[in-house]
Amino acid sequence: MSSVEAGVESGVQKRRNEKVGHVVSTKMEKTIVVEVEMRKAHPKYKRVMKLNKKFYAHDEQNTARVGDMVRIRETRPLSKLKRWNLEEIIRRSALAQAEAAAAAK
Repeated sequence: MSSVEAGVESGVQKRRNEKVGHVVSTKMEKTIVVEVEMRKAHPKYKRVMKLNKKFYAHDEQNTARVGDMVRIRETRPLSKLKRWNLEEIIRRSALAQAEAAAAAK
C-alpha cells in the first residue's frame, strides 16, 4: 500500500497549495485564468516588490466571472498548462453582479 492510499484510508488528506487571486479571463471552456499578486523582497536591495503570476484553473461549472476573487487549489496536471482547481468564489465582482441582475430581468 502506498503512502497516498494510506493517507486516504485514515481520513487525513494531504495539504495542497492554495492561492487567492482575481479572475482575468473566462474565454476557455471549463478553464479560468487567475492572476495572483505576490509580494517578495528583492534579493539584493530588500525592497518589497509586487509580482503578478497567472495560473490556469479548472472551473467545472463555468461559475467564475472576470473580476471575481477566487481561491484555487493545486491538483494533478489536467492539461498542458492547467494544474489548479477552482475551490471557491470568495467575492463576486460588481460587473458580474450587474450582469446577473440584467439576465434575471
